[in-house]
Formats: sequence, structure tokens, C-alpha cells
Amino acid sequence: MTSSQSLLMRLIATGGMMLAMLMNVLDSTIANVALPHMQGSLSASQDQMTWVLTSYILGVAVMTPLSGWLSLKFGRRPLFLISIVTFVLVSMLCGVATSLPEMVILRLLQGIAGAAVMPLTQAALVDMWPQWLLPRVMAIWSAVIMIGPIMGPVVGGFLTENISWRWVFYINLPIGVLAFAMVYPALERDVGGKERPFDFLGFTALVLLTAGAQLMVDRGPGQDWFSSPEIWIEAMVAACGLYVFVMQTITAKNPFFHIDLYRDRNFVTGAGFQMAVSAVALATTALLPTMMQQLLGYSAMQSGYASMPRGFGSLLSFVFGPWLATRFGPRTIIAAGITIMAGSLYYMSAFDLSMTSREIEATGFFLGLGQALIFNPLAVLAYATLGVSHRTEGAVFQTMFRTVAGSIGIALMQGGLLHQNAVAHEALSARLSPADPVIGWAMPNLLDGRTGSLEAVNAEVVRQGAMLAYTSVFAWMALSSLALLPMLMFLKAGKMPSGPPSLREVHVD
Repeated sequence: MTSSQSLLMRLIATGGMMLAMLMNVLDSTIANVALPHMQGSLSASQDQMTWVLTSYILGVAVMTPLSGWLSLKFGRRPLFLISIVTFVLVSMLCGVATSLPEMVILRLLQGIAGAAVMPLTQAALVDMWPQWLLPRVMAIWSAVIMIGPIMGPVVGGFLTENISWRWVFYINLPIGVLAFAMVYPALERDVGGKERPFDFLGFTALVLLTAGAQLMVDRGPGQDWFSSPEIWIEAMVAACGLYVFVMQTITAKNPFFHIDLYRDRNFVTGAGFQMAVSAVALATTALLPTMMQQLLGYSAMQSGYASMPRGFGSLLSFVFGPWLATRFGPRTIIAAGITIMAGSLYYMSAFDLSMTSREIEATGFFLGLGQALIFNPLAVLAYATLGVSHRTEGAVFQTMFRTVAGSIGIALMQGGLLHQNAVAHEALSARLSPADPVIGWAMPNLLDGRTGSLEAVNAEVVRQGAMLAYTSVFAWMALSSLALLPMLMFLKAGKMPSGPPSLREVHVD
């Protein structure tokens, strides 16, 4: 249906919702470049700082499936306004956090508060504008999503370097106030009260599964994995959640996700692709700013600028990807995207401490290009054989599990980084010998009482070991990306639509 509101009110409502969505998208990347600065203020280690990212992503994943049901029960407009207010309030609390536990809990709440903004915006725009204008409106909606990865690192770097890292959260106040002021009078009122059956047992089991798995991979490296009772408990919680969720899906009359979703080969394969690519994408965005600032001596602003080309690569792919998929076929373009992504990661596995920012910018551009090339045609193939009645549910399914996979990917790669760092440091230290010219220089100085020389050697061993750890992790990601190619055989071939599809059936995340 099309809204009966005046054109001015629809424009104001659209602008307010876009602004709220931009605020939400920015917060998924804006904190990345601030992590090294936050680390000292919160008295946390490098691996613990990833919890600041994963807790936010986990909050989004948990809340996303609830947003549709809540909007039907309480109304789209009230839920949207509540989301803006709570997101801004929690952002302010994040800005005054003084410890890591506080920040992790608040970031979880921030993710929960903002999770409904994106799906509600998409649904409202479809109902608000006539069908012939929807392609243009949704192109703007998609462009806002693409702006986030471009603006986030730069805005975060500027605020961190020139004011304080706390302003990466305070910046949400003026944006949120303006968005609320536009949405409150302009968004059409709806009364709600149209709730549908909701599988609370299935949802609870899914929360236990995701929370248990996330805690296990977050805490595992620091707890020596299954030698710790804590990790066993978290693993059992995740396993119990998985068992209950599977049994509920099979036996319940109205399961949380309809069983037909799991029977569709294209949909399941597409979901697997999206989960794997999201894990790599979010892991690299989390690791690179820390590498640049701690090993290469970049400022927060410099690391933000070096991260920008990745967003431009994604934007270029978003513009030309549909045309390429129409011309060459979606599976061919997905294969090309995987190859480009794997090639970029392979090049990153040759990074060293003497490189310039050009290498980071170039690999980032092609990484963003490859990842976006995968997502564009995959959105068509994943839904090509899925019934229309299951497409909205399928979009929620993919969004949730893609988000969870990204969060777990960050934790796993950070754990791998710590392990490889220890291995590399031990290997480099074992090869040090007084016969080495550098050590031969350090030893006499040490005997003369100048202990700083040996400390300098150890500091360099630590730097080199850390860089070797990063390159090892990038190599793992490259091999994991190539391992996706055989999965293309499970996707049924299809053609991209030559004209714009119905926007009610398109789900751009």
C-alpha cells in the first residue's frame, strides 16, 4: 500500500529514518579505530577489546528476529522511536564507561536497542512510497548502508585523535535528536495489535546457542580452551541450545524458523556463503586498525583514511555488480568475488613492517570489491527457489546468522592471532644467538650495564613476531575463502532479473 501522507511529511519521515539508520550503521565500524585508545582507559588486553565489537554484533543478532514481531504487536512507529531514544541513551553511557565489563554490557544493549532500525526502515519505505518510485528510494537506502564503512573509520579516527575516543559514542546524541525530531511528527501512526504466534522456546534456545558459542570462542584463548571448566560449561550451554532449537523446529506447530527454509538447497547454501564471507569481512575490519596503530605507528586518523578504500570498493561493486551478474551469470560473478577476496587476503599475508599505506589501501579496495561481488548475486540465487511466503522469514534468518558468524569470526581470528603471536615469538627467540651481528652488538652493551640494548632487541622480536602472527591469520583467511568455491556446485544456476524486482521481495542487508 502507499501512504496517504503529504509528500513533505513522507520526505521528512524518510530523511529521519535514513539518519537513524546511518547512526546505526556507523556504530558498527566507528569504534574499530578507537580500540587501541580505549584499551588503556578500560585497562583491557588486546584480545579483550574485541569484546567491545562482538558484544554489539551479538546484541544486533539477538534482537533482529524480534523486531518484526514487536512491530506488529506494538506498532512500527512506537518501536522505531523507542529504538532511537534507547540507542542514544546507551551510547551516552558507553561514552562514560570506566571498565571493560561496563563497556561490553553497554555495547550489547546498544546493539539490542538499534537492531530494529534497519528492518523497520525498509518496511516503512516500502509502504510509504508508490511502486514506481521505490527503486530510487531503495537505492538511497542502500547507499546509506554503503556510506557507513567509508565514513566510520574516518569519523572515528578524527574524533579519537582530536577530541577523545569517548566521542565516537557521544556523536550519536545530535544525530539521534535530529532523527527523532524528524520521525516523531512525520512517520505515519499505526496502532499495532497484529501479533502473530511467536516461538519463545525456540527463540530462547537460539539465544542460548549463540551466547554460549560466542562466550566460548571469546574466552577460549585466555582460558586454554577445554582445560577450563568455564569453557566446558559454555560449550554445553551452546549444545543444549542447539538440541532444543532443532527439536523445536522439527516438532513445533509454529517454529521460530519454518522447517521449509532448511529444505531449500539454494537458501541454505546461500546462508552458508554469507556467514563465511561475513566472518572474514568483520574479522579483517577488526584486526587491521590495531595492526596499523600498534605495529606501524599510524594515528587513529591515518588508520581511518587507510581503511576508506575498502568502502569505495564495495560501493563500486554495488553499482556494477548487478549488471555484471546479468551479463555473465550470478555463479560466475560469485566465483570472481571469491577469487578477488582470496587474492587480496593472500597479498595481505605478505605484509611486513616496512610497507607503506598503499599496500593496505589497495588490498582493502579489492577486498571490499570481492566481498560485495559475492553478496549481490547471492541475494538473488538464495531466494530463487524459496517460496514467497518464506522470504521475509528467510531474510531474518540470514541476517541473524550472518551477524552471529561475523561476531564469532572476529573472536576466532583474534584467538588465532594470539596463538600465532606466541608461536612466532618463541620461534624467533630460539634463533637468537651471540653469533648474530645484532645480538653480538647487544651482548657487550649488556655486560657493560647498558641493558636497554637487549630490551630493544626483545622489543623488535615482539614486533616481528606480531607481524608474522597477522600474516599467518590473513593466510588462513585466504585459504578459507578459496574453500568456498566448491560450494558453488550446490547453487542452482539462475539468471539475474533484467528489470527491477518487486521491492517487497528484495532484502538488502
